[in-house]
Amino acid sequence: RIPASTLDFRGPFGTIPTTIPGVRFSELIPKLAARTDKYALIRSNITHDGGHPGAGTYGYTGSREGRGVTLQPSWGSIVSRHHGATAGLPPYVMLSRGIPRDVAKFVDGYGGGDWGKGYDPFLIQCDGVGKVDIPALKLVDGITPDRIAHRRLLQDQLDKIKRKVTANSFELWDKKSKQAFTLLTNKKAVESLDLTRETVKTREDYGQTSFGQSLLLARRLVEAEVPFVNVSWSEYVEAYSPNTDFGWDTHVNNFDLLPNRHCPILDRALSALLDDMDARGLLDSTLVVCMGEFGRTPRINKRASRDHWAQNYFSIWAGAGVKPGRVIGASDAKAEKPVTRPIEPTGVGVTMLDCLGIDSIERAKLNVLSEGEFIHELF
Repeated sequence: RIPASTLDFRGPFGTIPTTIPGVRFSELIPKLAARTDKYALIRSNITHDGGHPGAGTYGYTGSREGRGVTLQPSWGSIVSRHHGATAGLPPYVMLSRGIPRDVAKFVDGYGGGDWGKGYDPFLIQCDGVGKVDIPALKLVDGITPDRIAHRRLLQDQLDKIKRKVTANSFELWDKKSKQAFTLLTNKKAVESLDLTRETVKTREDYGQTSFGQSLLLARRLVEAEVPFVNVSWSEYVEAYSPNTDFGWDTHVNNFDLLPNRHCPILDRALSALLDDMDARGLLDSTLVVCMGEFGRTPRINKRASRDHWAQNYFSIWAGAGVKPGRVIGASDAKAEKPVTRPIEPTGVGVTMLDCLGIDSIERAKLNVLSEGEFIHELF
């Protein structure tokens, strides 16, 4: 509805029709506009923190972070504990340059929270040409899987001695150690990380960008039965940061970055993922969600860009029984706040976990996410 607003709200870009009558998208995402028959759109998401780390924790856990607050496990960590590892691959993989953060601090809620580091995601980096890097598996030159196996025998002997002193602390350490060891020596696991097994056309469809190749890698991990894969657009949220990976925090240069970089990359990569997953029959059993920690100010700021906006934003949902083509929720005429039921972070979490077989009974057993309304309109 914002196209009817004044220029200080809607900005310089036009709108284009989608496959849904009456629903129009920005002209900057034509591929996604042409594929609204593949996914559902929520237009009434809200959150409860206007800063990146706090909103990020809400988005990952449904709860706030801070002193005196029990840090809840993220959705992926809950899935990790419930499902366990599959075929030598970690149950919760994060594809990103690093743990999500702004220049000041990390998003505390990305991992296991008070459950401990054993339930943090397994971090994998993927660059624009599909080169995969795993920070936890930095090997000395010349160290092969065979040599690792021999060293593992010595390590096991040392561990038996250490366990007598620190048995409890080694339980979770073993979990991560075994994941790393298996990942290096398991053929199926190694093959799932090899993007050269994809055709040139498929890789080009996703785009030669870190985000595009990461989405392609995510599809391969799903095929390898990893239950939860989180693809982060960037490590730093800022558009300009020490890592220079151009996040979506466009307080400046918004109307340069969106048409020339951000939107073309997102439009191409996400559309390719939806097409690819659909063609392979993976959407029947896989939930795909695209969303951020909050939105951007409907009103353009004094720097001709947009700031943080927690009061209203959107998300895209596909697969796992989601009815494609549905539009859930609506905002006011200036997209400042919902005029329908707000979709809370807890509702997002409940819906995701339910789709992954972790219903209210299972959540109660794990003592997580006691609140939250299932987004029934999606199904």
